[in-house]
Amino acid sequence: MKSDFINELGVMFIENNSISDDIYNKLNVKRGLRNKNGTGVLVGLTKIGSVLGYSIDKDGKKIPAEGELYYRGIPIKKLVAQFKKEKTFCFEKTIFLLLFGKVPSNFELKMFISTLKEYQNLPDEFIEDFILRKPSTDIMNQLQRSVLCLYTLDENPDDVSLSNLIDQSLNLIAKFPSLLVYCYQACNYKHFNKSLIIHNPVEEYSIAQNILHMLRSDNQFTELEAEVLDLILVIHAEHGGGNNSTFTSHVVSSTRTDTYSSISASIGALKGPMHGGANSMVTKMVEDIKKNTDPYNEVRLKEYLKKIFNKETFDKKGRIYGMGHAVYTISDPRAVLLKKKAYELAKEKNALEEFELFSNIEKLTKEIGKELKGDKFEICANVDLYSGFVYKLLNIPQNIFTPLFALSRIASWNAHRMEQILVDKKLIRPAYKAIDENGNVFL
Repeated sequence: MKSDFINELGVMFIENNSISDDIYNKLNVKRGLRNKNGTGVLVGLTKIGSVLGYSIDKDGKKIPAEGELYYRGIPIKKLVAQFKKEKTFCFEKTIFLLLFGKVPSNFELKMFISTLKEYQNLPDEFIEDFILRKPSTDIMNQLQRSVLCLYTLDENPDDVSLSNLIDQSLNLIAKFPSLLVYCYQACNYKHFNKSLIIHNPVEEYSIAQNILHMLRSDNQFTELEAEVLDLILVIHAEHGGGNNSTFTSHVVSSTRTDTYSSISASIGALKGPMHGGANSMVTKMVEDIKKNTDPYNEVRLKEYLKKIFNKETFDKKGRIYGMGHAVYTISDPRAVLLKKKAYELAKEKNALEEFELFSNIEKLTKEIGKELKGDKFEICANVDLYSGFVYKLLNIPQNIFTPLFALSRIASWNAHRMEQILVDKKLIRPAYKAIDENGNVFL
């Protein structure tokens, strides 16, 4: 009876809320804040990060270009090359850069890390009351709730002065690795009948090292494993102000609400499968390929990828996950960097055949795209193609792929939050037009 009524309400909703594409086009509505050529509508300015994937010609058409990602004006490739020489605390240096606009000196880094260490431990009662008592089956949902609960530990949660915003940001950044791992462990214990393992973070470890230390029952990890995870965190840390979860930070922060509400909202945005969940979809797609064809035979692999492209198999959406991007056309600089490190890790883990499969998916998808859509069609591997593979080599469970994405973005979200409150200052309020059943605009 109840389900029948719900279905009736659904039919009623569709009847009274459907709007045709013609009306959107007639009124020149920028759906998804996108221009007709797919570029984003300019809504703000930022000094934190920027993305380049194409240029626009005089007719408004996209001209493909090699992808570039800049953190505070520094190309990500240059930044990673610089950090590669130093090996440790690269993510921490990136956090400092995104928040404060410069790569820290040795003294600044030492003081910064010392401050994070002071904040990193969660109170026992918080772990018991807010994480272990009622864990969710979805780690992102649990992270949202846990971040909101940190509001209760803050003596001055609603203060939006710069000093307090910085203090709250560092507190959240420091506690987030423990929040993530403990939420995962609580979920395993409560819902999957596994042992409850809670390891405290180690003071001298980097964030990447502590994640592996707390995540693994034996606390063991190799130097290369920590380096690779550190790199993943660095290359995921920022992607301009226009990506959905970062824009969410701007929107929510423009109301002058508290930091915990803003970050929780950004986590909620990243949780969506159209934003942060793509690396999990790559893993599912590869499992489907292995199940239904010979993935190590290039001819058969190409045939199956073409079926995915043509919406004939897998989820029938016509997407080869890990390929293509809203901004990048010829290349995604994050994928280029991660592919090199993925090869090193695959070599250490005796998984070069598996690496070759992902490399072939990249190569063959480009071929298929040109065969089906013409020689001018460009599609590149995005960072998700190789991040899921790397996570698998690191024995990181699939249900924390996206939470790790959130961890890497938390500094950027806070940086954009502070930028919105202290620089932009304007309440974000776009317009919607009210129309009748014929598409006429109400006065």
